[in-house]
Amino acid sequence: MGQWTAVVTGARARLGEALFLRVAGPSGPANRNRIHLTPGPRWFGPDHPVRRVHGDAALFVGGISALLLQSLHPLAMAAVAQHSAYREDPWGRLQSISTFLAFTTFGTADDAQGAVDRVIAVHRTISGRAPGGEPYTATDPALLEWVHDAELTCFLRSQQHYGAHPLSPPDQDAYVAGMARVGAALGVTDPPRTAAGLAARIEAYRPQLRGTPEAREAAHFILRRPPLPWALRLPYAALAAGAVVLLPDWARVELGLHRRLPLERWWVGPAARAAVWLVRWSLPPAPVPARAAAPPAP
Repeated sequence: MGQWTAVVTGARARLGEALFLRVAGPSGPANRNRIHLTPGPRWFGPDHPVRRVHGDAALFVGGISALLLQSLHPLAMAAVAQHSAYREDPWGRLQSISTFLAFTTFGTADDAQGAVDRVIAVHRTISGRAPGGEPYTATDPALLEWVHDAELTCFLRSQQHYGAHPLSPPDQDAYVAGMARVGAALGVTDPPRTAAGLAARIEAYRPQLRGTPEAREAAHFILRRPPLPWALRLPYAALAAGAVVLLPDWARVELGLHRRLPLERWWVGPAARAAVWLVRWSLPPAPVPARAAAPPAP
């Protein structure tokens, strides 16, 4: 029994470290220590819903779903297609996103602001024209809000479907209100502050959204051509299927994905939850700051 336990523990450690390095990149271990071990005030307290959502393995499904939903804005997708190396370096893009989320969620207030400042600096260099000729710039508050709103929508849906601890309605509102701080720091003019307000904003964007060829190509890449070894394709397929289920029917149609199938939730849900459990089980825990030594007795 002891030998079998050692084998399982070793496999878990190897899988977790490999997954962490894929998602966080070569700077991941150093960033993780800085984020969790640097003393100082944070944007979000230990029990804040933002931390609960972003610290749950369900975020992997929410992230895939967010990329799919975000792609439906033609100008946002044009900016990604023309200025992002997501096809050539998809892991690099994922690592940038995960590092930003980690610093703004768990890092010190100074490091969180530094992460925001770096994103703003990149956004200032991005502009162009969509294939239809419409101009865009990454600093456009309307585009920033679409990306923000789509991300929060998918993160929340994933937490409610696959998270270890789904949020109560008040905590959902607290999550949206907390993330308004990040959105405003990035340049969103008036980010939503309640779950109902978030849903209304998504609906207000509907007339602008469509499945362009670029969006459908991105969806095909994300769902059917992941840059993964074959051994990991099955768990990823479960995560990806779970991400598609989170999308509204109109978004699936725009992206050329299959319509909702009979009894879909009965087989996709358990498969996605199993894959999320595997991620949750394998990832190493965040480092915990050492307690300050007690002063010597007088």
